[in-house]
Amino acid sequence: MSFLDINNLRKAFGETVAVDGISFSVEEGEFVTVVGPSGCGKTTTLLNIAGLQTPTAGSIRLQGTDLTNLPPYERDIGVVFQDYALFPHKTIAENIAFGLKMRGADEREREERVAEMLSMINLEGYEDEYPHECSGGQQQRVAVARALAFDPDLVLMDEPLSNLDKKLRGTMRTELKRIQRETGITTIYVTHNQTEALSMGDRIAVLNDGSLEQYDDPKTAYERPASPFVADFLGTSSRIDGTLQLRSTPNVQFGDSSMIVEARDGFDDGDDVAVFVRTELASLSTDRPAVENTFRGTIESVDYQGQGAVYFVSVPAFGTTMQVNHHANASMLEPDNEVWVSIDPSDVIYTASQVSADGSERPEIPAEGR
Repeated sequence: MSFLDINNLRKAFGETVAVDGISFSVEEGEFVTVVGPSGCGKTTTLLNIAGLQTPTAGSIRLQGTDLTNLPPYERDIGVVFQDYALFPHKTIAENIAFGLKMRGADEREREERVAEMLSMINLEGYEDEYPHECSGGQQQRVAVARALAFDPDLVLMDEPLSNLDKKLRGTMRTELKRIQRETGITTIYVTHNQTEALSMGDRIAVLNDGSLEQYDDPKTAYERPASPFVADFLGTSSRIDGTLQLRSTPNVQFGDSSMIVEARDGFDDGDDVAVFVRTELASLSTDRPAVENTFRGTIESVDYQGQGAVYFVSVPAFGTTMQVNHHANASMLEPDNEVWVSIDPSDVIYTASQVSADGSERPEIPAEGR
């Protein structure tokens, strides 16, 4: 039994199924990120764990105790909401001490714990300020401190950085990881931001349409996605559909063209596969390089981004347009330039293309990834 076990969790609102049989486990001290598009069931999953919603079916066990039907106040869980939910009429110290006060801690204990929390979040001297007198980043740290102050078994965070600008998000992402490492608190962090999910999580749960597509460490999820959805959602890729041929040199056939790939367990000769080429792993050159997997293309457009550019390249062999990163120190290319696109076989990602009865792609997830 793990520290936290979610077993076949299902939540329906009338005929609408928000979460459809999700199962995963979290070890003590882990930082697990839950990621997926809007409406995929991320927040609903979190609210069920917190006790703010009751599952339609399934179970939630924390350290062996069944929480499924317990009210929120009987669960030793701290929650950080998207809008922080700080009490506007209470000082920062009073906000942080709220959970302690509700649990009967005396004034001295509350004061000591508040001082400890303010030091941890680098807001010493702010105890008498009110939320409206603090910046968004400061409010976010106060919300985290309040969730941690009563030393919960588990902390849940629901997109706590979504209201911050891009630069501050990056800073606060680092701060949250620092705090989590220092406290060792088991954390589940919901986000729709792929960068946050990959950079912060010890493990990552990718949700789609109420179902769990993959539960893995971030590196495996990114480099060995379990489904076309995961491959497409995590990062930026170009997709090409083809047929796997396991000859002396494994390759994927696209009409009259083919791409060399590395053989992988779980695939058979003749399997229909979806190939994904990561934008940052393909390379461009104006002269044909003497390497495998090189294809002629024409630049259609250029998306200049300061630190580099993304080229949209029409590749006749694939019958599609690919996106390829070009670094800032490389010579800029122009639309209509003829180029060569190269992809190392070890960098080619491919997944099984499985289609369910309703026409949507839904792969079978291995038991260890459920």
